[in-house]
Amino acid sequence: EVQLVESGGGLVQPGGSLRLSCAASGFTFSSYAMSWVRQAPGKGLEWVSMINSHGWFTDYADSVKGRFTISRDNGKNTLYLQMNSLKPEDTAVYYCATNEGGKYVRNRYSSPSGQGTQVTVSS
Repeated sequence: EVQLVESGGGLVQPGGSLRLSCAASGFTFSSYAMSWVRQAPGKGLEWVSMINSHGWFTDYADSVKGRFTISRDNGKNTLYLQMNSLKPEDTAVYYCATNEGGKYVRNRYSSPSGQGTQVTVSS
């Protein structure tokens, strides 16, 4: 059973930084491309970023490009999202997700199974 546990969220002022983590278990993490997605209040899921299985390739939504960095540690079965220069519009619940079939394809992720981690950007 796929288990994904997100952590690292919190309340931060505009311009601040946070680092999210996602601990993965129940599948071969190193074989899967992974994504971060988010859901703002009253809105649907929004794809944020993805990374291929080895960590060589990354991709970002235009809204976060240049501010967020995705990375992974396959030895620790953990996915990360470093978020800098945070804006109020980044406020959302953030989820990690496996990519469908483990493939490195933009916006093709499995429904998040974890509880997510809340990120609130406010002064």
